[in-house]
Amino acid sequence: MATDEERDGVRLSSLDSPLGDGLGVTKRDLVDHLDAFADRLVPLLADRPLTVKRVRPGAQPFIQRDVPKGAPEWVRTVPTWSDRARREVHQVLVDDRRTLLWLANQRAVEFHVPFSRVGEEQPTGLVLDLDPPDGASFDVVVRTALLCRQVLADAGLAAAVKTSGSTGLHVVVPVHGSSAEDVAAATRALAARTERMDPALATTVYVVADRGDRVFVDSTRSGRGTIAAAYSPRVRAGLPVSAPVSWAALGEVRPGDVTVRTAAEHLGDGDPWADALPGPQELPADLVEEGHTIPIARVQAMHEGKRRARARAAGADPPA
Repeated sequence: MATDEERDGVRLSSLDSPLGDGLGVTKRDLVDHLDAFADRLVPLLADRPLTVKRVRPGAQPFIQRDVPKGAPEWVRTVPTWSDRARREVHQVLVDDRRTLLWLANQRAVEFHVPFSRVGEEQPTGLVLDLDPPDGASFDVVVRTALLCRQVLADAGLAAAVKTSGSTGLHVVVPVHGSSAEDVAAATRALAARTERMDPALATTVYVVADRGDRVFVDSTRSGRGTIAAAYSPRVRAGLPVSAPVSWAALGEVRPGDVTVRTAAEHLGDGDPWADALPGPQELPADLVEEGHTIPIARVQAMHEGKRRARARAAGADPPA
């Protein structure tokens, strides 16, 4: 049986081989999913510097921002600075089906994009990323998402929701007219308001060990961070997909329901993410102002870690 094909001028190889270790799917499953959803996925990726997560049999999954070596000349890229690599990298721009298929052939599974387009400083959205504690029922994530929705409504904002493709949910708010710093600040304020509404359920504490059994409302992906695009697979067994969910059906959803093999059946031929997203909204000034008084969670956690280390070195038990 032939396992190589050509689609849109892209040669696809080893399609019936395992995609990666422990994933339980073939490379064809990934390619077929991305091909089937190209018309819905490409508009979410277009003009946004791409970060992918790739897999290889016999190796650990890895994050890649720089364009893979040997890329065809028609693959568009944009130079960006990488703090991690401490050099300029060239990130792929997925503006068409052909580029998406080429990346699929590279075993690129996850597609993460920033909220800003190339050449634009202002983000087009923000996200509250809801991350449950290990072993928790998904119901607590749903309850937290509904808290977020109420907080947003109280602020005059609307959102759409999708599964993260992992164990959580993404509550996404399209915005316009604000800087990356102001969008990040507003996201911190929304997370803090969600926590205040039910501190036994939701937390903004960045350190995992300090969260207890509460759902983490992560505000750190907005501003200059990235988000897994809707319809993107995730590197987990079965390749679950980050899937749009209606607010009315949220209580019926469970992580892993939608995978690369079942997405077409669950999501149909339409574009439920485009249909669910409200129009871009202006952020209320009081929300932005409040957010600028709240420390960035990651930075605050770093300072707290150093404080606790100094306390231990001094022979004292750091306060909880």
